[in-house]
Amino acid sequence: MTAPKSGGGRGVAASRAAAAGPRTVLITGVSRGLGRALALELARRGHAVVGCGRSAEHVRSLEAEIATPARHFLTVADVRSDGNVAELAKTLVEKKQVPDIIVNNAGTINKNNKTWNVPVEEFDTVVDTNIKGTANVLRHFIPLMIEKKHGIIINLSSGWGRSAAAEVAPYCASKWAIEGLTRSLAKELPPGLAAIALSPGVVNTDMLNSCFGSSAALYQSTEQWAPKAATMILSLSLDDNGASLTV
Repeated sequence: MTAPKSGGGRGVAASRAAAAGPRTVLITGVSRGLGRALALELARRGHAVVGCGRSAEHVRSLEAEIATPARHFLTVADVRSDGNVAELAKTLVEKKQVPDIIVNNAGTINKNNKTWNVPVEEFDTVVDTNIKGTANVLRHFIPLMIEKKHGIIINLSSGWGRSAAAEVAPYCASKWAIEGLTRSLAKELPPGLAAIALSPGVVNTDMLNSCFGSSAALYQSTEQWAPKAATMILSLSLDDNGASLTV
């Protein structure tokens, strides 16, 4: 595995990102937070964004704002549903928009609570979205990438997928799972494909506000984060297979 890319390498990363040319990038959870900000930034740079979110209203809002909307495909789909993801994969094959890069971004967090007090439905939602939702995307899109003989798979992790905090045990467990899943996946992929666990860092989103409250406003906005994230994501290569990196 490679060492984490640091600020000193941003110039090199930017050059690599620009040199690769336009890519098709699949982003799950595209309609809000990090997903939305990343989609807007990638579109601004001339890349094609294909993505899904659960809210039709938020998806339509993104379509109205994104640059050159005709080259993108944004739709309503829930990654917790294997059938939804299968249908998305089928549609993208038909549209000849099989992604070069996957960003498994869709995620959720539990409300702050002691582990034994987290309602079962809430715990299930975190696991079904963060772990099983990611697995659903991998199940239907990796075979398409194998057929193309290339692809970069980015599974969004978290600092809490490498450490832990009180009252967010379901979320921590789910992101530790993403780290393990990604490392195992990296050992399975054929030549031409790579899988990376990527922590976005600390960003002021609805999820951060859920656990940090008003202190979330002290951290970078999604708009500040997106250019750095886009450059890093576009610069990732086969050499990064199995790595755990941070934006």
